[in-house]
Amino acid sequence: MQQIKNLQYKIKQDLEFVMASEQKNIDEIAKATTISRTTIYEILHLNNIALSVYEKFYSYIYNIGYRINSVKEDLLKETSLKKVLFHGSKRGLENISIEGSRKNCDFGQGFYLGETYEQALSFVCENKQSSVYSFTCDLENLNVLEFNCSLEWMLAICYYRGTLGIFSDSTIVKEIIQKINDADVIIAPIADNRMFYIMSLFAGGEINANVALHSLSASKLGKQYIFKTQKALKQIVPIEKYYLCQEEKDDTIKKLSMRTLEIETKLKLSKREFREGLFIEELLKWENLI
Repeated sequence: MQQIKNLQYKIKQDLEFVMASEQKNIDEIAKATTISRTTIYEILHLNNIALSVYEKFYSYIYNIGYRINSVKEDLLKETSLKKVLFHGSKRGLENISIEGSRKNCDFGQGFYLGETYEQALSFVCENKQSSVYSFTCDLENLNVLEFNCSLEWMLAICYYRGTLGIFSDSTIVKEIIQKINDADVIIAPIADNRMFYIMSLFAGGEINANVALHSLSASKLGKQYIFKTQKALKQIVPIEKYYLCQEEKDDTIKKLSMRTLEIETKLKLSKREFREGLFIEELLKWENLI
């Protein structure tokens, strides 16, 4: 377990950047943000700041066109020699641990990270006290298991989310789970609740594997990295905590709504295009087909 409760928003640096970029002094920034001069001074001297002040400042810079969190992602990836990953937290992180996630997450318990800031934001954009964190990691000397958008990936997620029922005891599923248990890190496509709905249709025998996999390929969430062991957690270094203003969260919710429509359309088209295909009971009966 790593303690990261002292990781704070970098509002001082962000304020200094905006003042220089916009060529505004303290009085002008105070007027533009409706934050008092005294509070602006406190920010610049790293005194305790109320959350309402963060909201005013980051809403202001978001509304005048600064996508500061996304740009920080780009700069971090350009300058870091290690893999850069992101984690969205609904109420903030005090530590990172394997036990912090639910047992019915995509690959069971572990510390889950995504490849991009936007990925992490998409999972917590509906929560008031949410934040995104950046990390660097080194996968060297770790046992890494990688999945693509495949039947194995889908079966694994259905298993951990508890929708496989009697198929959980099949030889194929047990072999997949054993490989996951032996790994330090899992790399796999992200499956949010919109995607899991399609997987549950497959697990319930309502659609065949071809329909499911072609529908899921509409997702653009990218890959997730799940750190499953203490050995893997030691390879993670926290970098920064990002404040999420309400306007940014609202914009993300709109994007997710459009993505949901895209996935639903892909499902409807896939049902027409791929009427022939194997259902879950057929696949797990003929185990050599996977």
